[in-house]
Amino acid sequence: MEDCLDELRARRATALDGPDRRATERQHAKGKLTARERIDLLLDPDSFQEVEQLRRHRAVGFGMADRRPYGDGVITGWGTVHGRTVFVYAHDFRVFGGALGEAHAQKIHKLMDRAIAAGAPLVSLNDGAGARIQEGVTALAGYGGIFSRNTKASGVIPQISVMLGPCAGGAAYSPALTDFVFMVRDISQMFITGPDVIASVTGEQTTHDGLGGADVHAGTSGVAHFAYDDEPTCLEDVRYLLSLLPQNNRELPATAVVDDPVDRRTDVLRQVVPADGNRPYDVREVIAEIVDDGDCFEVSPAWAGNIVCVLARMGGQTVGVVANQPQSLAGVLDIHSSEKAARFVQFCDAFNIALVTLVDVPGFLPGVDQEHSGIIRHGAKLLYAYCNATVPRVSVVLRKAYGGAYIVMDSSSIGSDVSLAWPTNEIAVMGAEGAANVIFRREIAAADDPVAVRTQRIKEYRTELMHPYYSAERGLVDEVIDPGETRAVIVRCLRMLSRKDLGSPLRKHGNPPQ
Repeated sequence: MEDCLDELRARRATALDGPDRRATERQHAKGKLTARERIDLLLDPDSFQEVEQLRRHRAVGFGMADRRPYGDGVITGWGTVHGRTVFVYAHDFRVFGGALGEAHAQKIHKLMDRAIAAGAPLVSLNDGAGARIQEGVTALAGYGGIFSRNTKASGVIPQISVMLGPCAGGAAYSPALTDFVFMVRDISQMFITGPDVIASVTGEQTTHDGLGGADVHAGTSGVAHFAYDDEPTCLEDVRYLLSLLPQNNRELPATAVVDDPVDRRTDVLRQVVPADGNRPYDVREVIAEIVDDGDCFEVSPAWAGNIVCVLARMGGQTVGVVANQPQSLAGVLDIHSSEKAARFVQFCDAFNIALVTLVDVPGFLPGVDQEHSGIIRHGAKLLYAYCNATVPRVSVVLRKAYGGAYIVMDSSSIGSDVSLAWPTNEIAVMGAEGAANVIFRREIAAADDPVAVRTQRIKEYRTELMHPYYSAERGLVDEVIDPGETRAVIVRCLRMLSRKDLGSPLRKHGNPPQ
């Protein structure tokens, strides 16, 4: 028995050490951690249970028969984050550049199946060079198995992709199918075809970071939700995100014990939000004031800045906050903001996270480019997401709420459970100036003093149809509230809705706008 155990220890030691010391040094020289160092930062201490540590590939061609390292370039297993089970796999770039082969893929397939069966989140630490060329089409089939499992797990367990190296081709598609993508500047890249291929086909010259770096995907393409300067900070935020989420779609997010009183007044909001609807402000300050301890985790902060999506807690319960941002494009809805918010609303609905919507929207962004690029189709994504959501939904109109954008931003007419408004609200088809120009166009044009007539008609329209209580009088707003009561009222509403159950629609699935 001792001989057998000695052999086991020796094999385990070889697997743990990796290919050789120089490979580790090369990884560190690039400013990158090893796969095991990353897992240690992600999981609670001493909680990692590795599986298939001694797995090896079976390929024999192109010199592969003499290169059969343990683990085959990916480390798989599970552990805990804040005491809750999390499954994780990490590409080991030191082994075949983290490239995916048959055995490598099968390890990931098995882990994903276990995560789905156990109902626990899955985190992938990606640092791989794509399909292993020496194994041919079997490597591509391995990616297919991962993609199908990503899709099967979608909306069932949270899936988080952490990009910690160059990921091209098939290696970029799996992250795109997951719920959240984290990237680290200078070491993470994602692209379908690299700079060399692009240069040879189109003649365009670019760098790896210029094509698919962290800031490109976090701020331009919207593929990445978060970008960081270093791996430890990135992985710490992955841990924090997991603490806000449920284990699966059958559970509620864990409730936290907080010291922030649920009935705390938010009178400072009277100064934060100007009564003049044309003056900008930072809606992040509003969110920070109403959530527990001002603690917010913003999703995609660098992309589509005219809408803000935040995970936070109110009364200890996780909520998803969607808010127009008057500081950017006056808070209008456009193609990118509609897509960003729609994806966020769908995620919250899938994982039983209540939605709080803060409305201050002048409408959809006008323009030929927006129309030709499909603002109707993309705006419909957000409309569909809200209409389809069955979680508790509370909306608050802070100031402007005009036209179709008002309806889309979780109005009572599309199913908001409780619709609130501040006394500064202006809910209407359009602004008073635009409405007067349409309704009284001929009268204004024929008047001896068009400016005076226009001014009078604008005042009349605002007085008749845009006063703060017009919608409340017609039941489209449940209550007009003092801004100082905002936090307390929202928390009371969410607690009332905590057992909301609309059942499931009798259909296989909807056909949302694309």
